[in-house]
Amino acid sequence: MEVTAAMVKELRNQTGVGIMDCKDALKETRGDMEKAVEFLRKKGLAKAQKRAGRATSQGVVQSYIHAGEQIGVLVEVDCETDFVAKTDDFRSFTRNLAMHIAATDPIGIRPEDIPDEVKEREIEIYRAQAREMGKPDKVVDKIAEGKLKKFLEESCLLNQKYVKDPDITIQDLLNELVAKTGESITIRRYARYQIGT
Repeated sequence: MEVTAAMVKELRNQTGVGIMDCKDALKETRGDMEKAVEFLRKKGLAKAQKRAGRATSQGVVQSYIHAGEQIGVLVEVDCETDFVAKTDDFRSFTRNLAMHIAATDPIGIRPEDIPDEVKEREIEIYRAQAREMGKPDKVVDKIAEGKLKKFLEESCLLNQKYVKDPDITIQDLLNELVAKTGESITIRRYARYQIGT
């Protein structure tokens, strides 16, 4: 199938990727726009993952104050270059991330950020609940492990369902940005403030 300039332009508008990469992706996928987008995302993510060990010494600190001024968030998101830090995509990601944190109040960024004593306390609660429900001892641990996994999904920022699109996680959203920019990007830290807590 012939790849036209209009097709390349459409793919470039959708992805923000260079013209030659768009042309190659369309050739590779025989003009299938959806597959070409997926192809570019995979290619960009693979490139960025190779660079994951590189220093992320640029970035932004984004703030968000929720309506009513009762909740506020500061979040630091780092990238490799100030060029990427100044892009609309990067800024939009950080704004949406700060808003998401205000809405969901995560305990940590990754599961390993949650202290072991918190995990142990949760698993003991889940075991006690399972026993209280009369579950046999042989399934109590499985139930507790399953509930802990769900707790970590709901409590860790990267595992959480994105409030604006529950079909994807924050990790998925981050992966999209990494694929688009071709840079290593790190959610470094955040602070969430709420009146009365």
